[in-house]
Amino acid sequence: MGPLITLKVYEQMRSAVRAGASVVACSLDLDRSTTPVDICADGWNYAGTRFPWPEQCKDRTIYYWDGGSFQPVSRFTTSLIKLVPTEWGPPTFEIDGIKMLPTAKISPYADAEIKVSWIQPHGKVVLDTCGGLGYFAAWCLAGGATEVLSFEKNPDVLWLRSLNPWSPPAGGALKLTQGDVVRSIGALANNSVAAILHDPPRFGIAGELYSQEFYDELARVLRRKGRLFHYTGTPNRLSSGRDVPTEVATRLRRAGFTTEMKGDGVLATR
Repeated sequence: MGPLITLKVYEQMRSAVRAGASVVACSLDLDRSTTPVDICADGWNYAGTRFPWPEQCKDRTIYYWDGGSFQPVSRFTTSLIKLVPTEWGPPTFEIDGIKMLPTAKISPYADAEIKVSWIQPHGKVVLDTCGGLGYFAAWCLAGGATEVLSFEKNPDVLWLRSLNPWSPPAGGALKLTQGDVVRSIGALANNSVAAILHDPPRFGIAGELYSQEFYDELARVLRRKGRLFHYTGTPNRLSSGRDVPTEVATRLRRAGFTTEMKGDGVLATR
C-alpha cells in the first residue's frame, strides 16, 4: 500500500521544509504508524521511492499515489463514494455526501469495537451483512471469531477498503463476498451462524434491508440464543417524527427475536 496524504500531513511536511528540516516524522497510513520521511523543496522520499508534492491538497480528502500523481480516494459510478479522514485516524466514508459511520464523538473504529463486543464473537461464526470498510469484521477477528461471513454490495466501497490501512484484508477467517446479502442469504443454511452484525445504509437508500422478509431470513440463519446488533441511528426523527428504531424492533420481534434498544441501534436475541 502506497502513502496516503491528508491536508494535516501535507501541512506538517511543508512546515518542516520551511523550517529548514530535512527529515520529518509523520504518518502516511492514516495514523496507524509514524515514519521518518526525507523532505526537500521539490519532493520527498518514502519506502525508497521519490514523490513530488501533491498539486493540491483539500480538507476532508485523502490522496493516494496512482503511479503518476496523487489522486483523491473517491469514485463516481452510480454515486459518489469517498474515503474521508477523521481526527481519530481511522477514516469514515461517504456516499453522495452522506456519512456512513459515526465520527462526532468517537472514532468509527472504536465505535465498531464497542458494538462487536455486544455480540460476543469469540469462537463464533459471524454474519456481517453490510461490510462497509470492514471495521466490524476487524474487531470480530480480534475478538476470536472462527469465521466472519461478510457481504458488501458496492464494488466502489471494496475499492476504498483496498486503500484503507484500517480495513482488514480478506482471507483466512474473513470470507468477504462482493454481493447483495438480500440475495445471498438464501444460500446460508438454517442455524448456520452464531451472531449477526447488521449495519445497513439508511432506510431511504436500502429499504429492503429493513423488511420483514429479510428479518425473517436473519432469524432463520441465526442459532437459538444468538445475538444480533442492528444499527439504526435516528434518521427522520426530527424532520418527520418517524421512529425507525422502534419500527425495526417491532419487525424483529415478529421474526422471533427479543429486543432492547442499545446505543444507536437494536440488540436482539433469537
